[in-house]
Amino acid sequence: MITEIKNDFLQDLQLDDSFRTEALDTLLEGESRYLKDLRVNFKNTLTSEHLSEKEIYLLATAVATNEKNERLLQFFKDGAKQREATAEEIAEAVACASLLASNNIFYRFRHFTGKEKYNQLPARIKMNIMMKPVLGKEFFELVSLAVSAVNGCEMCVNAHENSLLDLGSSEERIFEAVRLAAVVTSLGKIVY
Repeated sequence: MITEIKNDFLQDLQLDDSFRTEALDTLLEGESRYLKDLRVNFKNTLTSEHLSEKEIYLLATAVATNEKNERLLQFFKDGAKQREATAEEIAEAVACASLLASNNIFYRFRHFTGKEKYNQLPARIKMNIMMKPVLGKEFFELVSLAVSAVNGCEMCVNAHENSLLDLGSSEERIFEAVRLAAVVTSLGKIVY
């Protein structure tokens, strides 16, 4: 039963049945029911009432980039291409993850210290892609929020959520993006 779930799971990810990681082997050896949960969670993130398939794969591309998971990055990039994402859109999802890695550290530091002096000093971090994103302002903010949630930057999450609500996004759309980011991150702990 567990081997069948593993094989179906790997097939979902377009991986050969012989694919192995230490974490996956540990789940198999312990006949962990979690493997079934992970597969269901993964499959559930690939559909949404609030995100298009293209958006799902672009968001997941950014999260896989953030998590430095090349195997998942390739899977989600390929999926984005199959859903007519352009090379520029995919590149911007990757760039967004890189930019947010920088911003999340910087703004989390400002938030943690709570010192006004640090808030007065210029960030001197170039963020030109945020001004006129290829992905569109609303979706770029959504990707930024999802990556910020993964990176644990409260200040960034709140700022991006406020921007999204001002741009007309629904809380359901925001919630779906963060859920997707959470599942892709958990997937990366098993598939790497």
